[in-house]
Amino acid sequence: MDTMKSLDFERSLSRLEEVVGRLEQGDLPLEEGLTAFEEGMALARHCQQRLDAAQKRIEELTAASSRDGLAAG
Repeated sequence: MDTMKSLDFERSLSRLEEVVGRLEQGDLPLEEGLTAFEEGMALARHCQQRLDAAQKRIEELTAASSRDGLAAG
């Protein structure tokens, strides 16, 4: 999915939930099921990348505030 980069986390997660719901119904023809599975995997990777980036940013901000003496403790 080439437009994946333009999707924000919330939209990606919402679409992933839709895809999973379709797959869980179990009534998709084989090719449609494979296509949906492939899209779901791409969406899951995209969501994980977004979460990883957010975690890294939080860690950087926390480390910076600790260096600046702003963190309590």
